[in-house]
Amino acid sequence: MKSNQRDSRKSPRFAQPATFMRLPHQTDLTGVDVAILGVPFDSGTSYRSGARLGPREIRAQSSLIRLYSYFLKVSPFEALTVVDAGDVDAPPVGIEPAYAAIEAAVRRIADAGAMPLVAGGDHSISLPCLRAVAAVHGPLALVQFDAHIDTWGDYFGGKYFHGSPFRRAIEERLIDPRRYVQVGIRGPMYGEDEDFTYQRDLGVTTIDIGMVKRDGVDRTIARVREIAGTRPLYVTFDIDSVDPAFAPGTGTPEVGGLTSYEAQELVRGLAGLNMVGCDVVEVAPVFDGPGQITALLAANLMFELLCVRALRPS
Repeated sequence: MKSNQRDSRKSPRFAQPATFMRLPHQTDLTGVDVAILGVPFDSGTSYRSGARLGPREIRAQSSLIRLYSYFLKVSPFEALTVVDAGDVDAPPVGIEPAYAAIEAAVRRIADAGAMPLVAGGDHSISLPCLRAVAAVHGPLALVQFDAHIDTWGDYFGGKYFHGSPFRRAIEERLIDPRRYVQVGIRGPMYGEDEDFTYQRDLGVTTIDIGMVKRDGVDRTIARVREIAGTRPLYVTFDIDSVDPAFAPGTGTPEVGGLTSYEAQELVRGLAGLNMVGCDVVEVAPVFDGPGQITALLAANLMFELLCVRALRPS
């Protein structure tokens, strides 16, 4: 069974209900390789909310994308059976009940032998996604594209918000910190020791934006691949890793980030790694620029992640 998308030469791209890249909406996961899952939840935000509307707008913009990657030389829908499994009904109040709903939905995909490709939602959703994927695949390698470290501790007395998911993931032994690499970190910090001592002591690798710009995409990719190794890999892409000149539609923008092209190339560079789950998060359409450029970029990055999955070693 392969994906059965609408043919844009016969059905206009702007017609019919919006699913990711005009895939069938399907909850039966029998024989599925990849399931797209929307998580419209942003109650973990600490500044501007709005990412709960991300999945809907990402799907709308994805209708523009064609089916073949010229750069990776793969048509993921010929190699994989991909469906749009709809959204998680995550309660917008009460982060722990929302986490339970998200974890259950992602676990259902992973248990079926499919890879979850998640559209967020704020970055706090990565924690229940990691719980579900690690329950099936064991402790994971993690590649995090982000402006922010997101390994901070408690916030206003609470354990869970979009700045803490990966500290919690380390504490819960969902990820191997020695196989965890952050790419694109930048912006004002709280302090050198306060921000970085915890993760440095555990062996987390930080490739900040200065390193990316100085070393270039190819050397950055080589370092990421070396750190990730052959362990089952989860990839999380926070859209704020991209400069707000290219991706203004996000809740906590930081100037001086990746270009859209660098973002695409960095994701393409993961081809051949053992990726078993991924997400694209923090798209807040209310802050987006003309032409919905942030949601359009997010949709394209999800397509690139599909291509990476299509090239995963068997």
